[in-house]
Amino acid sequence: MIPTRILRHVNRSQTLGFIGLGAMGRSMAANLLSKTFANAEGVYTPGAAKPAFVIYDAHQPAVDAFLNEHVRAYAGRDVIPASSPAGVARLAGTVFTMLPSSPQVEEVYLGENGIKEGIEDLSEEKRAESMFVDCTTLDQGVAKMVAGRMKELGAGMIDAPVSGGTVGAELGKLSFMCGGDEALFQRVKNYLDMMGSRSIYCGESGNGLAAKICNNLLLGISMAGTAEAMLLGASLGLSPELLASILNTSTGKCWSSELNNPAPGATPKTSPPADRDYEGGFLSKLMAKDLNLAISASKATSTPLPIGGMTSTLFNTLSAHEEFGSRDFSVVYEYLRVAREGGLPGQKKN
Repeated sequence: MIPTRILRHVNRSQTLGFIGLGAMGRSMAANLLSKTFANAEGVYTPGAAKPAFVIYDAHQPAVDAFLNEHVRAYAGRDVIPASSPAGVARLAGTVFTMLPSSPQVEEVYLGENGIKEGIEDLSEEKRAESMFVDCTTLDQGVAKMVAGRMKELGAGMIDAPVSGGTVGAELGKLSFMCGGDEALFQRVKNYLDMMGSRSIYCGESGNGLAAKICNNLLLGISMAGTAEAMLLGASLGLSPELLASILNTSTGKCWSSELNNPAPGATPKTSPPADRDYEGGFLSKLMAKDLNLAISASKATSTPLPIGGMTSTLFNTLSAHEEFGSRDFSVVYEYLRVAREGGLPGQKKN
């Protein structure tokens, strides 16, 4: 329960909220918190309303871990746990959300105790000062619908999916691809810059997601292609490090070959997930989700994606195995290697 004394002294227009403290969200929120609150001790008039930082996650241990790490770090500032998304919306004028996918976004924004419920009873002035930034990668149609509902209530909203993964989130070097009214984008750009190195305005609502979906379509294809090339090279007797050095100074060079090479030992100077048994990084099941979004968009627009379709099938198939789905998507190399050896986990060899 949040003390009434704290609630009465929160300056909502200057208070930030963050919903979703998972692998990406917790680091994004930490950067936003630290860069907003740094060197701010003692600058507020005693007794006057002051900015705060409000957090929520459906998984309570995630909230507890964030509070344990950050609540004592900034004297004179309030880091407040809310009991629901509605609670965050009532306390914070600007709210960021980082959620798994479309169903969670609909629930958090439009469901019971959701953001919509939180701002419905606010004054017209407070609704007008409300700004929501959704960093989730989700279906473009759902994003547009939710933004439309927020606009009907007088609040602003942009979609701002990210690229850069967990490492980029930790280092504050994410890229944000943003869709919505440009004036709304400018309202929050300084906050995006606290969590990332680039904030790119892509046009109308949903365009940020369009850019993200296209990027991850190409990323999945390039990772699958890199895995195939590296595995074929190993089968033909080439060492992973030698082949990677050739690819990365030739026309086959790409992010997947250079910075996240899927073959263990291929790029020892970069220490990719492949050198850590594929732990960390961008999970295969999340890549499968993003490829499914691309395929869905292709069907809606009658756009042929023959290679994208095969890549989507590949990642959906391997993600059905927990030992692959919960590791970095470069584990597609290991999946193909196991297949080369005659089968997959749980399958009997003939």
